[in-house]
Amino acid sequence: MSTNKFPEMQISKKVEGIPEALSIYVNQLVYAEKRKGIDVTTLSLGEAFFDIPMFDFKELNFEKGYHYSESYGIPELREKIVKYYNSMYGANINGIDEVLISCGSKPIIYMVIQAILNEGDEVLIHEPSWLSYQEQIKLANGVPKFIPYDCTVKDFNHYYTNKTKILILNNPNNPAGWIYSKEELELLYGECRKKGIYILVDEAYSDFIDDGLFTSLAAVAPDLDGAVVVNSLSKNMGISGWRIGYVIAEKRLIHNILKLNQHLITCAPTILQMYLARYFDDIIKITLPQAKEVIKKRKRIKTYMDSIKLSYLPGDSTFYFFVSIDEFEDSVLDLSMYLLFRYGISTVPGDAYGKSTGKFIRIGIGVESEERLKNALDIIKAVIESKYVDQAFIDKKLKENGFQRFKRGELT
Repeated sequence: MSTNKFPEMQISKKVEGIPEALSIYVNQLVYAEKRKGIDVTTLSLGEAFFDIPMFDFKELNFEKGYHYSESYGIPELREKIVKYYNSMYGANINGIDEVLISCGSKPIIYMVIQAILNEGDEVLIHEPSWLSYQEQIKLANGVPKFIPYDCTVKDFNHYYTNKTKILILNNPNNPAGWIYSKEELELLYGECRKKGIYILVDEAYSDFIDDGLFTSLAAVAPDLDGAVVVNSLSKNMGISGWRIGYVIAEKRLIHNILKLNQHLITCAPTILQMYLARYFDDIIKITLPQAKEVIKKRKRIKTYMDSIKLSYLPGDSTFYFFVSIDEFEDSVLDLSMYLLFRYGISTVPGDAYGKSTGKFIRIGIGVESEERLKNALDIIKAVIESKYVDQAFIDKKLKENGFQRFKRGELT
C-alpha cells in the first residue's frame, strides 16, 4: 500500500539538531577505507592497544553471568575500584555506596548531567573537551557554555553565572594532554562549592601519566560534597569494547543516578563485571606498565615533533597530541579528510573539541608504531605548509564510500 498521501513521520527536533560524533564519523570512514584493502595510519582512534592475556572464565560462575546483576554494579568490582582509587590516587572514598558502575563513562556522564540539571541550567566546559559533553547537555535541556582553551584556571571565575550548575573538566585532558594540578583543582573546587556548582571531572586517562603528577578530584573534595568523578576501565585497562565505566560521588547523587541507570541500562554486563572483579589486580599489573610505556613513547614522539618544528599544545599525559595548524588556510575538517583520502592518515579535526580550537587536529599515538607515526607526522607537516587541499577530490572519495559531508549541529 502506498504511503505517499500519509504525513511525514516525526523526528525529534532536539535530536535532529545535534551532529554525529565527529571522531566516530572519521573512524567510520577509516573502517570503510580498510574494508577496501587500503592501508590507513590510524591516528584517530581514542585508545591504546595493550597486550592482555585472556584469563580463565572457568574461575567464574558462568551461569550467574547470564543474568541481571545489581544496578549499582556488583559489590566485588565496586570494592576493587574503591581500593584502587584510595591506594593509587590518595582518595578518601568511604565505601562502595559512593560508587556506581554502568555501561561505559559516556552514559554515566549523561546520567550525571540529567540528575543535576533543570531546564535552562548552564554547564561550563573548559576547551578542548570531549565532543559529547555539549550534546549530552543539550539533550538534558541544559545550556552548554564554553571556556576557551587558553583561559587560565584563575580566570574561570569570569565565566560563572547564577545559572551555572556544573563545571566539567577532563583531567588528564583529551586531546591536549595537559594536567590540572592539585592547586588548580583545590581552587576550582572551592570556588564552585561556594556558588553551589558541581564540579564534574572525567578522569578516563588517569593512568596515562608519570607517577606523582595526577591528582584526582576524589582526593581534593572532602566527603565528595559537590564533586563528581567519572572514570572507566576502557582506556586505563585497554578494554574499550567491554563498556565498563563508573561514577564516584556522594550518596544522594549516586541514588538519583541509580534511578536513571535502572530505567536506561538496568546493569552493566554481569559476566564482564565478574571477570573484572576476579582479575582486576592481575590485569592492572599487566596494563599499568604498558600505560607507562605509552607515556615514554609520547615523550619520544614529542621530541620528534620538536625536531620537525610541528607545533602542539603542551602536555605530558594521555596518548594524544593536539597539533596546531595555524598556517593552514582551508577548514580543519577538509584537512583531516584530505589526509585520510590522499595519504591514508586519519586524524580528528580540532573544532570537534571546542569553538576555540578550530586551528588544531588531534592525533593519537596509541595504535601505530613509532616509524609509522613519524612518517605520518612528516606528511602532516608538509600538507599544513602547503595550505591547500583538493575539495573536489574529498567529495569524490566521500561519495565512493557512501558518505555525505559531515553536518554541523544546528543548535548552539
